[in-house]
Amino acid sequence: MDYLSINKQAWDRRTKVHVESEFYDVASFKNGKCSLNPVELNQVGNVQGKSLLHLQCHFGQDTLSWARLGAEVTGVDLSADAIEQANFLKQSLGLTANFIENDVVQFGRENSQQFDIVFTSYGVLCWLSNLTDWAQIIYSSLKPGGEFHLVEFHAFNDLLSGYSYFPNDAPDIEEEGTYTENCDGSRSTIVTWPHSISEVINALIVAGLTIESFSEYPFSPYKCFDGLELVPDLGYQMLHKGQQVPLLYSIKARKTG
Repeated sequence: MDYLSINKQAWDRRTKVHVESEFYDVASFKNGKCSLNPVELNQVGNVQGKSLLHLQCHFGQDTLSWARLGAEVTGVDLSADAIEQANFLKQSLGLTANFIENDVVQFGRENSQQFDIVFTSYGVLCWLSNLTDWAQIIYSSLKPGGEFHLVEFHAFNDLLSGYSYFPNDAPDIEEEGTYTENCDGSRSTIVTWPHSISEVINALIVAGLTIESFSEYPFSPYKCFDGLELVPDLGYQMLHKGQQVPLLYSIKARKTG
């Protein structure tokens, strides 16, 4: 099964929907709104003058937000339509960024540049079949002393939705629409894999990275799952039997050698 081609077609289709959505609000972004959230802004910190590689960058809003904050950015994404839109945004805003259309693992095998920061966030890991290769590419893409930052949706929510928490040899293959409010007609075949948090952490450790922090959060900045309710000034929460469900986690790791 050529899962990369299947997912590429799905994300090409989703990009067309996303750029027109209120969820992504491209108009406000063009007017100066930062698309990054407090979780990643606080964790990554000052990026002025630093080189930053953004893996699975979609159509580039977060990548270009880092550029606005002073980073020298490179964004990588599987979707040709997403990269086309990212370059359009870059040009329309007069920003400097390098966008590359590629699977992140193949990119890593071909890439010879090293970066101060590697960043990836929100709904990225389920599209990867092999976290061992992914983690090794992060390690090789970092300069000595460089930092890796992950902010991801918590797999506990997937478990409550009926998916496996633990890794499986076989992926989940589904017909699914996208998560924005204008999702009518966006159904596509998608191929995804579950990854437990321990699998993520251990893949990074085996690759040679030192874990410096791991955090979990009961609030999501995005209303992109069923059962979420808004808590003013904090984000969206989900309750299970009256208790908050962990919705996000973040990892900071460093290449020490």
